[in-house]
Amino acid sequence: MEERKVVEFKKKEFAMKEYIKNSIGKGKISRVEIKYTPIGEKIIISTHRPGLVIGRGGEKINEIMEIIKKKFELENPQIEIEEIKNPEFDARIVAEDIALALEKNGPLKFKVIAYKTLQKIMNAGALGAEIVLSGKLPSSRARVWRFSQGYLKKTGESTSVVDKAKATAQTRPGIIGIKVSIIAPGTKLKGRIELDEEKLNKIKEQSKEVLKNGKN
Repeated sequence: MEERKVVEFKKKEFAMKEYIKNSIGKGKISRVEIKYTPIGEKIIISTHRPGLVIGRGGEKINEIMEIIKKKFELENPQIEIEEIKNPEFDARIVAEDIALALEKNGPLKFKVIAYKTLQKIMNAGALGAEIVLSGKLPSSRARVWRFSQGYLKKTGESTSVVDKAKATAQTRPGIIGIKVSIIAPGTKLKGRIELDEEKLNKIKEQSKEVLKNGKN
């Protein structure tokens, strides 16, 4: 009985998050988090476009709040907006931006869209990024295309520092799957050796000494 209640609770929470995401629209928010407090439900929406989410005078966010209050039978829901300062490092936002670009420009432009997006991420300072597109690109046969740059951990404990997300684009030839993985700047990675100018000069000097002694 208790397990059934937990399952129902989780289903309701998932449905609420999906409703908020769909109401606001693709490419505008990264995630929705729900916290339960003694005074009511606290819904945190992470976005890089707070103005679009809130609406003029807060009318859009107030409308969403009233609907979820009735639809999901919440007593006192409160919506809080969390602004994402660097959307280039948010895999969810990047994946949905690619989906929107493919839907707008068509799948034939997939290479241009992928390379431009990858360059934008790396120019912002990311340590590494990968974009994987799958579907009828560019022919009628389904294929997988991978675009990557920089350092990207694939296995081990360090994979937890990789921000990953999936999205889909509805195009005329069919559905295109999008996977994005990003390692943000400043991320500490085990097993990765970083060399600055001073260390490199020391290694060069040591190499010269070894070669000199070897000749002697």
